[in-house]
Amino acid sequence: MASKPIILVVSLLAIAIAASTAEAQLGLIGGLLGLVRIQGTLFCTLNGNIGVNGTSTPVFPNALVQLRCGGTVVSAATTNGSGSFSIVLDPAQVLLSSILSSCNLVVNTPLSTCNATLPAVGSLLSPLQLIGNTLVGLLNVANLIPAGFQFLSNLT
Repeated sequence: MASKPIILVVSLLAIAIAASTAEAQLGLIGGLLGLVRIQGTLFCTLNGNIGVNGTSTPVFPNALVQLRCGGTVVSAATTNGSGSFSIVLDPAQVLLSSILSSCNLVVNTPLSTCNATLPAVGSLLSPLQLIGNTLVGLLNVANLIPAGFQFLSNLT
């Protein structure tokens, strides 16, 4: 019988430590609400998306992917050698509903960087799409992906 109170105390202590770690990293509200994670893979094509019919499509490494909300850069990431990027946000700074309604991913790195036959001027732009939530420890993570990039010859 004595082991049940010890297990309860240890469990409560573990929860308190995890909560204080989340609070230290994200602030009290971030620890309570969770995170927003935006991730995807950028391809070296005129629209930044994978080729049609599953054709082999090269990725776009070392491209700067910016999260812009109302014209302001909120966060950014650089694609890795596999063309993948990930941006993690504290929802205390930007609300999920705001991200979905007024934010876009923008790539200003010239497409000619990954393929000399593609334009040297212009940008890729994509709205965001919520694909669901996951629990990571005590945090609720809202997962977003690009809804589909499109090429714009001039982005203001």
